[in-house]
Amino acid sequence: MAEDTLMLNLRSDSVPYFQRPATSKEKWASKKAQKRKSSGIQVAPSKRGFYSFEKDPKTKDILSHEDTEEENEQTNQVTVSKPAPKAAAKALSSEISKPAQSNQTQPKSKSKHVGEHKGDDRAFIKTSSLFKNNPDIPDVHRPAVTQLKEKVFTSDSFAEQDLHPHLVATLTKVLNVTSMTSVQKETIPVLLSGRDAVVRSQTGSGWTDFQLFSSLRGDGPLAVIVVPTREVCRPFSLHVYPFTWIVPGVLMGGEKRKAEKARLRKGINILITTPGRLVDHIKNTLSIAFSAVRWLILDEADRILDLGFEKDLMVILNSLNSTGPPRQNVLLSATLTDGLSRLAGICMKEPVSIHVGENAVLSSKSTPNPDTAQGQPDSFAVPERLQQHMVVVPSKLRLVCLAAFLLSKCKFEKDHKIIVFVSSCEAVEFLLTLFNAVLCGPKAKQQPLLSFFRLHGNMKQEVRAKLSIVKTDVAARGLDLPQVTWIVQFNPPSTPAEYVHRVGRTARIGEKGSSLLFLTPAETAYVTSLANHNISISEMKLETILSTLMLDDRFTVRGKYDSKSSGALEQEVRERATVLQTEFENFVHADDNSVQVAKRALQSFLRAYTAYPSSMKHIFHIKTLHLGHAAKSFGLRDAPQGLVSSGNGSNKDRGQTKNKDKR
Repeated sequence: MAEDTLMLNLRSDSVPYFQRPATSKEKWASKKAQKRKSSGIQVAPSKRGFYSFEKDPKTKDILSHEDTEEENEQTNQVTVSKPAPKAAAKALSSEISKPAQSNQTQPKSKSKHVGEHKGDDRAFIKTSSLFKNNPDIPDVHRPAVTQLKEKVFTSDSFAEQDLHPHLVATLTKVLNVTSMTSVQKETIPVLLSGRDAVVRSQTGSGWTDFQLFSSLRGDGPLAVIVVPTREVCRPFSLHVYPFTWIVPGVLMGGEKRKAEKARLRKGINILITTPGRLVDHIKNTLSIAFSAVRWLILDEADRILDLGFEKDLMVILNSLNSTGPPRQNVLLSATLTDGLSRLAGICMKEPVSIHVGENAVLSSKSTPNPDTAQGQPDSFAVPERLQQHMVVVPSKLRLVCLAAFLLSKCKFEKDHKIIVFVSSCEAVEFLLTLFNAVLCGPKAKQQPLLSFFRLHGNMKQEVRAKLSIVKTDVAARGLDLPQVTWIVQFNPPSTPAEYVHRVGRTARIGEKGSSLLFLTPAETAYVTSLANHNISISEMKLETILSTLMLDDRFTVRGKYDSKSSGALEQEVRERATVLQTEFENFVHADDNSVQVAKRALQSFLRAYTAYPSSMKHIFHIKTLHLGHAAKSFGLRDAPQGLVSSGNGSNKDRGQTKNKDKR
């Protein structure tokens, strides 16, 4: 009897019952169960039961002092050394059953509460990571402007001009063009008279160039056409194919110099070239000669100067002036800048300035003065059938918004071809890889399938010759891509003039077209800057673009929503956007190579952001960027540490780095 131990449990309701002391194993299980309860996980009650009798002389020693006090506080336990008679145990058995049932039902009530909490989450998607802590989207102030209108076609025909009969027949019968454009009507008589001209027009004047050369006969280059990029060279050469007696030739970077030298030796009548490659041949090729050059045409002359080819142009002009006869010079551009005026003053003699627009000016001045010379902003004319839009998007939502817009136009609508302009080559590569994997992956079941292409300056020449949809500013000038319906500027251009050239890739020659400009809440002043140049732009709401995700079953979430409730619909749109963003992030973080591609794209974006001109720093300043939010737009979950902490190391760390570099 001395070895037996009994515990008498006195409850607060004065109903006594017996309970054996818990073993060490049971105590650990009880603690784990309490932790699970606190974390919201339902724990089923023990199968063994809570009430039993067992004689164990060692049980009392196993209990620690803390556990004994804890149990005594909760259940008022008192240890008794004398055992109770069997009759007393039977008498208490009926009273024990009720408290035992009440104690076992307590965990169930808690687990039910946890289940209700889970039901509120529905799809278990956290939308706060994408839609929380974003800056407020301000009301965009759009000043009222009177947009300049440019009449594209006139009622005059080519037959009324003094043109070559074969040229007129080719235009009317082969190309099915009978009416002249406004710029052609004003420019052709001036050029046929042999005077120098500065032509400013938004509609282009490609045909006008070759109306001069329709009667060319001779050996060697008779006309030199300088263009800013390689992509503009080939369309020029296509225009002279109807004239079989004219031999065009193209000199541009990316081609083999040996093949170009062979073409020069055989003879070229019209030489179409980029500035850098022509200077290379002037210095290194003996077979090139300019003794018969009669025309010099600088197409997109302002862009040539913007790309830093001013010194190359001086080399070309000196070479032409030293050996060639007097020639006719023509400058073609959509904008007139100070650099263009200086260039006209150097290479032209009493040029005629031709400006086609609502306030058309045809003047004869030795040096055309740009409108910006007196501090007045230049006024640009855009195609009349071009609809211009902008959307204000927080940095974290930029990637999802772009993807939703592309899906809305290319998947749920038909006959759309879109060009997306971004700021760097690395960003082009990143977006191409990401969209091909996520939007065109195995889950995509749309017909026809989305097709993404690229074009930037770091590509090989044979690859650059293909049509692209994701581009840098390489494609902003001179390209005539057929049936382009939308121009998307994912990164704003550095100047309003560059904006005009980008949107000019659509709505060409009287066709319809649209453009969309992405701006962050800190960049909305760019709309005012465009308005100062007579460019009117309307706003497109972010919610309208994201609502397109409701049409795509790939981004559905679990849970039922009341379709009549606008709040529930907005919540579901946000959750679908989060699902799409999660797919982007999962692809980026799938391997180290994808992460590095995204980091390089982010770094190039930041470098381009710091390269905005000083006149735009009040709109685009690196200090206004949130690096974490900007990283989200490249599929990165956090800002790369190298971008944030670079240059913040201590002097001791820097000294150690220098010593390592020396070793």
